[in-house]
Amino acid sequence: MSEVQKITVEVPAELLAKARAASGESLTATVREGLRLVAAGQAFKNLRAKRGKVQFSQTLATLRDDRE
Repeated sequence: MSEVQKITVEVPAELLAKARAASGESLTATVREGLRLVAAGQAFKNLRAKRGKVQFSQTLATLRDDRE
């Protein structure tokens, strides 16, 4: 893990309790996992935006033939 930054946040107690119950982890681990999920979701959204726009030098058929 990289540098740690201490933060103070206000979140609804019910939401926090549900998240902790779902993760089964400590408060800190639950918040970290939530932040990872937000970051991963954005990365996946960016990747989906590129769907059909990336040009490859070989066709899918050629790549499949190389595996045999």
